[in-house]
Amino acid sequence: MVTDEARAALADISLATIPMLAGYTGPLERLGGLTNLVFKAGGFCLRIPGKGTEEYINRANEAVAAREAAKAGVSPEVLHVDPATGVMVTRFIAGAETMSPEKFKVRPGSPARAGEAFRKLHNSNAVFPFRFELFAMIDDYLKVLSTKDVALPTGYHDVVREAGSVRSALAAHPLPLAACHCDPLCENFLDTGERMWIVDWEYSGMNDPLWDLGDLSVEGKFDTAQDEEMMRVYFGGEARAAERGRIVIYKAMCDLLWTLWGLIQLANNNPVDDFRAYADGRFVRCKALMETAEFSRHLAAIRLG
Repeated sequence: MVTDEARAALADISLATIPMLAGYTGPLERLGGLTNLVFKAGGFCLRIPGKGTEEYINRANEAVAAREAAKAGVSPEVLHVDPATGVMVTRFIAGAETMSPEKFKVRPGSPARAGEAFRKLHNSNAVFPFRFELFAMIDDYLKVLSTKDVALPTGYHDVVREAGSVRSALAAHPLPLAACHCDPLCENFLDTGERMWIVDWEYSGMNDPLWDLGDLSVEGKFDTAQDEEMMRVYFGGEARAAERGRIVIYKAMCDLLWTLWGLIQLANNNPVDDFRAYADGRFVRCKALMETAEFSRHLAAIRLG
């Protein structure tokens, strides 16, 4: 179903200017997306950037990352990008299921396939233009929010200060940076049952690779067995204590960052979710994990390396 909002967005672009869609008269099937409009058009996938995303997304960086991820074999081929508007066309992956937390639970082997996709990406030697740096991004999002009429959750700045101990622990034994997705929502994974594809490279950058594993675990609401399945394939065996520690620490830190992202969506009147509840819920979950004895043990393991 194509909504009025989608029709308006489509009216603002000319399919005739996109070589593979020029003359296309078939159906446009609306696909998922929290901030963007995504359509299936025959054997192609058309992505139109959402309102306000230009405030915090660099489309030129995204285009490079999407192409590099396709070369690494984890993302569909990029067929068209308009650097001015961010409109992008990729190949449509036939027979693939768009994932969700529920599907990661019921589709056998899906955490393992996600772990394999991450391993392939991180070991690909791909270079993305952007450096995804957690604390710099928190500062950048706070600057964006300083221009908006939206309140931070009570105590947000206090938790950022407490996260200074996380920053120092991670810096004690930094991992080599790798090309990372950095925003592994379940819906950014397409599963054929044999292979997991990853899409949407808006937030991608060079990062500690274990961010991707911790963030997917949070987004997918993974239980211990799912975490173990993903990690075993990713590491090719048992994860070391420091590796496990980084993954757990990033579970809290991704909630700390994406709290602010949710507030930006709220300020931009994004209608697809209750972003006040989204942001507040993520912040509560972040604080709860940081207050556990387990969190302190993982910080200690990271410091030891």
